[in-house]
Formats: sequence, C-alpha cells, structure tokens
Amino acid sequence: MASPPVSVIVLSYNTRDLTLTCLEHFAPEALAAGWQVIVVDNGSQDETASAVNQKFPQVEVVRSEENRGFAAGNNLGLAQAQGEVILLMNSDVLASFGVLSALTAFLDTNPQVGALSPRLCTHEGAPQAFAYGSDPTLGYLLRRGLHRLLGRGPLHDWTIETPIEVDWVSGACLCVRRETLEQVGLLDERFFLYFEDNDWCLRMRQAGWKVMYVPTVAVIHLGGRSEPERRAAGRHYRESLRHFYQKHYAPPATWLLSAALGVYDVLLRLSRRA
Repeated sequence: MASPPVSVIVLSYNTRDLTLTCLEHFAPEALAAGWQVIVVDNGSQDETASAVNQKFPQVEVVRSEENRGFAAGNNLGLAQAQGEVILLMNSDVLASFGVLSALTAFLDTNPQVGALSPRLCTHEGAPQAFAYGSDPTLGYLLRRGLHRLLGRGPLHDWTIETPIEVDWVSGACLCVRRETLEQVGLLDERFFLYFEDNDWCLRMRQAGWKVMYVPTVAVIHLGGRSEPERRAAGRHYRESLRHFYQKHYAPPATWLLSAALGVYDVLLRLSRRA
C-alpha cells in the first residue's frame, strides 16, 4: 500500500469539544483525499478518545494514560505517521482542508525548506504574536526584555504579508517533510512544554534545512486551551529555556541566563509598581 501524502497529528489534552471542532474543519476532505489523520489523546479525562472514535471512525487515535507534555505527546503521533509530509496541529487550531493543502504545496515547490508554519490568527482574525521568532540567545533575550520593560513593543512584525526565513516557527501548526524528520529525529521529550519547537527547528537548520514563516496561509489559533495555569506555565517556560541553554550553549551562557532572569524579575516587578 502506498504511503499517504500527508499525515496530520492533532494533539489533545482535555479538549474533547475543541478536538471534534478541529477535525470537522478538515478531516472529512482530508480522509477522502487519502491523508492519514491521527489524534493523540495526551492523558485526557474528558473521554476525548471515545468521542473521536464515535464521530470520526477513520481517524486513528493514540492514547496515553498520562499527560506526557507537548513533545512526547506529538512523538506518539510521529511514530505512527506514514505521510511524506507531516502536520502537527494543536486541538485549538481551526483550518480547512484547502488551507492545510496550501501549506503542503509550499513544501512541494520549495525543496530546501524543511519546516514551515502559517500565520496564526486570533478568532477575530488579528495576527497572533510569537508565531515565529529568533533563537533565544542572551543578546536576543536582552533586547526583548528591554523592549518589554520600556514599552516599545515586540521585536518581530507579526503583520508581515510575505514568507520569510526564520529561526523557528510555532509548533501549534507546524508542517515538516518526512526527509527532514528522518534526518534530525523526533522532538526532544525533555522539553515538557515550550522551546521544543525552537529546539527542533534549530536542529533542522543545523542539518541544512530552511525554516519558513508563511503568512500567505492563515489558520485560527484559539490559544491557551490546554495550557496549565499561569504560574505553572511560567515554571515550565523557564525550565525549558534553561534546558535549551544547557543543550545548545556553553556553560557560561547558562550561568548568565540564570543571573539575568533574576535581575529581569526584579525590574519587571518595579516597572509594574511604577
């Protein structure tokens, strides 16, 4: 049997209704076109798996007994994916089959591109922040922190209209070719949440592939529906950032990062009081 042209992996954690809505937007046409559609139920307690099986019997469901995080959850789907192109999608992403087809077509016409992401939009249609970015070097983090403290806005232009080459794109809706995946390997499961997409894209670039942000194709990303509460999210963010530094940068950079985070916290509290 020939491999499917595309495998779509939808990662869900306690988002049964969103997952069903996500699938309704693209799955019927995708399955009819011979695509493989996989839902990874990442330890949900809301009967996501049974609901998907009942409404979309052709969709493959992979169930984990516990929430293993973004990277490990998606890796369960990647291990089962057979497509020449693989699409990672959060369950809170809404995209039609036509939109997803446009993403895969961009890879077909740009053989040097290993991974790409569409424009992420809010439900109201506004471009969403942090759809792409630069590697979190000390210099970059310093500039970003200063911009925030001084109220100068973001370093990146989320409203751009033409595709650009970037350091990383968001894993919320990420399209990758199988050749690239086979060369760089799966997502690093030591990242529970945050920076796993940065790490994956960096490894792709190190292997000679380009990473692109393609705002000519847009999806709706509702955002935050599966994330932990704010304090836990902040903890995961910092733990992942430190792991990224330990993995990719020299020890002095990791030490400086810890010191800089402490100083930044103090300055941020002072600015909020002011």
